[in-house]
Amino acid sequence: MSNNKYKVLLIEDESNIRSFVETILEANDYQVITTATCEQGIMLFSSHTPDFVILDLGLPDKDGLEFVKKVREGSNTPILVLSARTNEADKVEALDCGANDYVTKPFGTAELMARVRVALRNRHQNTDNGRVSGEKFTLYDLVIDYNRRLVFMGENEVKLTQTEYNILALLSKHTGKVLTYSAIIKEIWGALDVGGIKKLQVNMANIRKKLGSKPGDNRYVINELGVGYRIGEENM
Repeated sequence: MSNNKYKVLLIEDESNIRSFVETILEANDYQVITTATCEQGIMLFSSHTPDFVILDLGLPDKDGLEFVKKVREGSNTPILVLSARTNEADKVEALDCGANDYVTKPFGTAELMARVRVALRNRHQNTDNGRVSGEKFTLYDLVIDYNRRLVFMGENEVKLTQTEYNILALLSKHTGKVLTYSAIIKEIWGALDVGGIKKLQVNMANIRKKLGSKPGDNRYVINELGVGYRIGEENM
C-alpha cells in the first residue's frame, strides 16, 4: 500500500467492480482495504479505522445499510454508497441512515474520485483542511459568519431571511454531504408537513438567486434531484 494518509475501506461483492475501484484508488495514492461482505466490513472498520468507506448495498450476507447503521452508532467517518439501486427511495433511505453520498452504477471514474476528495477534504470541518474554520464557513466568494448570522459574497452582505440563513448554515455545517429533503425540513421546521418540500424549494430558489447562481450553476448549492441538497464543489 502507498504512504497516503487516507485509508479507504471498500466493501463490494462484485469482484470486477471491487478490483476496478481498488485500482483507481491506489492509482490516486489511497491505501485500500477490501472485502465482499457486510460482517467482515464491520470487523475491518473496527480494526483498521479507515478515513473513508465506499459501500455497496447488495451484499451477500446483509444489506449494506446494516453497515451504515452500525458505524453510525459511534463514528462520523464518511460513507459513500456505490450501488446499482437507482430508485430515489433507496437513495433517500441510505442518506437518512447516515451515508454521506450516493453514486449509482454504472459510474464515471472522475465523478467518483471527485466525491471521494470532497468528502475527505471536509471530514475534519474544524481544521484548516475543512471548510469551517473557527466560526466562519468559506467557499469561493461565499462567507458565512455563524456568530453574527451574516452571509457575504466577497465584501458584499447577502440579505437572507432567517429561514434562508438557517437552511444555508445547516448545509454548510454538513458540507459535502447530501442532506435529504426530509432531513432539512425536519431540522428547519421541526416536523414534516404536506407543504414542506414546496416551502424548501421556494427558499432554496431564493437562496441560490441571492448568491448569484444562474440556472444550471452548481458553484455553491447542488441539488441532487429527487433526493436533497448539498453544499460544496460540484467538480474538483
